[in-house]
Amino acid sequence: MHRKALGRGLEALIPTTSGTGLDEAPAAGVREIELDRIGPNPFQPRTRFNDESLSELAASIKSTGVLQPVIVRRDGADDFVLVAGERRLKAARLAGLEKIPAVVRDVTDREMMELALIENIQREDLNPMDEAHAYQTLIEKLGLTHDQISERVGKQRSSITNSLRLLGLPPEVREMVSRGTLTAGHARALLPLEGPGEVLSAARYVQAKGFSVRRTEAFVQRRLRRQHSRPRSQKPASGLGEWEVKLQQRFGTHVSIAAGRKGGKVTFEYYGQEDLERLLEAWGVL
Repeated sequence: MHRKALGRGLEALIPTTSGTGLDEAPAAGVREIELDRIGPNPFQPRTRFNDESLSELAASIKSTGVLQPVIVRRDGADDFVLVAGERRLKAARLAGLEKIPAVVRDVTDREMMELALIENIQREDLNPMDEAHAYQTLIEKLGLTHDQISERVGKQRSSITNSLRLLGLPPEVREMVSRGTLTAGHARALLPLEGPGEVLSAARYVQAKGFSVRRTEAFVQRRLRRQHSRPRSQKPASGLGEWEVKLQQRFGTHVSIAAGRKGGKVTFEYYGQEDLERLLEAWGVL
């Protein structure tokens, strides 16, 4: 299978592999390095590693060894820093290895950052939020444009733009995407909603209902029409809208305040028994 192109000059930093998975770099370029002498890559964009996948890789390493060496650079006289191959390194430790085959490369911080980001972006199992943060780093730290990133990672420009939109989600919703309990498609469908509390409550609702992305989009459009068509007389009194937003942010659900002449009511929405218990616990009832 044809491998996607890396950034200019970075291709030389990664040994190419044959169909057998054996490294094609000259044997003299590969050496065994103790695992405890290799430090983590400070530019690693991946925040979550799939435990099951790591266990499978560790089992494979126990059986056949590490077929492709990791890439490292020197850190002082005796130690090294990982450049590429985080999963292999973790799996090797999990497998109980003391040493791992490695290729030492002389790379700058910039090359190391770009290589770590692009290598991980090109992996299909990178979670959507880590991918979005990786794009953001390429833009902010390396000054790359969307077109330049597209060329380096082999993805459409629109795909990169859509990925970056996820960074506009509230932290709680970003965490749902990172955990895989909400897909990136569902999350992007929620972006037109106004306010983090509204987005979070909608995210929990569509998750509880098991909506498809298409149904989520329709749900969001209905919610927007309801917001925009509300008669002026039904709008919250001055200042109450701000309290609605604060309550939504505090409790992570949709909250509405209706004021009357002598009083009013505050309505909290919940989306299933578990969500109700969460609210009751937050109120100190449970």
